[in-house]
Amino acid sequence: MGEALKDKVSIVVGSSSGMGRATAITFAEAGARVVLAARSSEKLETLAEEIGGEAVAFPTDVRDPDAVEVLIGTAVERFGRVDILVYATGTNIPDRSLEVITNETWAMMIGTNLTGAFYCTKSVLPVMRKQQEGLIIYLSTGAVQSPDTSGVSYQASKQGLSGLAHGTRNEEMGNGIRTSVIFPGLCDTPLVLKRPVPTPKEVLDKALQPQDVADACLFVASLPDRVRVPEMVLLPAGL
Repeated sequence: MGEALKDKVSIVVGSSSGMGRATAITFAEAGARVVLAARSSEKLETLAEEIGGEAVAFPTDVRDPDAVEVLIGTAVERFGRVDILVYATGTNIPDRSLEVITNETWAMMIGTNLTGAFYCTKSVLPVMRKQQEGLIIYLSTGAVQSPDTSGVSYQASKQGLSGLAHGTRNEEMGNGIRTSVIFPGLCDTPLVLKRPVPTPKEVLDKALQPQDVADACLFVASLPDRVRVPEMVLLPAGL
């Protein structure tokens, strides 16, 4: 899409790997100024060097609301605004069944997949209200539409993203703020390695690629402000 996001300021949370990494690169190629956020400082620095230009690496643990506030503040201090926030952070664990999941694991899953999204949303909203425009994209999972064996903590946290997105949009649409939830099906990312049973190669060969999700994010972000995409489902054609 050429420079569809020219001079737009975007924060991609979870940009150290997988869908988030692909989205950060794709946004930069489309002309956006990208703030890279994740816990791994080494991976972020490597990605910032790869992207070049005005890409900024900012290590952040989204489970810490103070760290998230600093992230948003740094983006505004550096670029003056935030046009797009992509929440691509997500995790899962092998011991995911109700029989073995612990209270600590549940808290970690909800904290990473959902509460972190709330912290990011709450912190960026004042900036977007002042601008009277802004877009927040949340990456969920196709397991929301078709529950599977990904685990109750994973499914509950990803279901919660829908409520966060739609509730935010309903409250903030008068301030020009839009939200979108993207539900990817099986995607060949490092998260697949956390499955209790390895996914067969012949299945992974039919899975989505991170770039497919990045292209979907770019499509949503490239639309005029008058257009909103509440939800988008991306599923592998051969599965």
